[in-house]
Amino acid sequence: MTVTIVPCKEQHVKELQKVGIDTFKETFQDQNKAEHIDAYVKTAFHLNQLLKELHHPSSQFYFVQVNGEVAGYLKVNMDDAQSEEMGSEALEIERIYIKQSFQKQGLGRYLINRAFEIAKKYDKRDVWLGVWEHNREAIAFYQKLGFVQTGVHAFLMADEEQMDFIMTKTLS
Repeated sequence: MTVTIVPCKEQHVKELQKVGIDTFKETFQDQNKAEHIDAYVKTAFHLNQLLKELHHPSSQFYFVQVNGEVAGYLKVNMDDAQSEEMGSEALEIERIYIKQSFQKQGLGRYLINRAFEIAKKYDKRDVWLGVWEHNREAIAFYQKLGFVQTGVHAFLMADEEQMDFIMTKTLS
């Protein structure tokens, strides 16, 4: 298995959109109302929204590929691109999505390690992310990597407010 990470650019926006929608639905559709999922993906993964995010100077997107096939992606934010005010010494992992068919192959850890590398490159002390309070498997994964819960924030799934745990890891 050959794993590579490729920066995602404007010319990849349609593939980014498809991977985002597919992985979001795979992960959350069984625990949420279909109309809430549909409303969320229409906004969050609209081409104009993704292009805006791709062009933000403090955000970066990366595809993870397995044997040349896109298996998922990572989105990190720094400074004013962060979804919460966490300060200039923090890097946010806003999205870490792996297609269901590629899960349990170590790709999540691979992308987390890339986020750590980016944080170190930009002299960020903390790496943080939000994870849905009911996503026990993801929470356990992040805890195993040294993340600890440092807060909570609201996540809107259409008109339904859900709670995300904010989990942070301080880099050495």
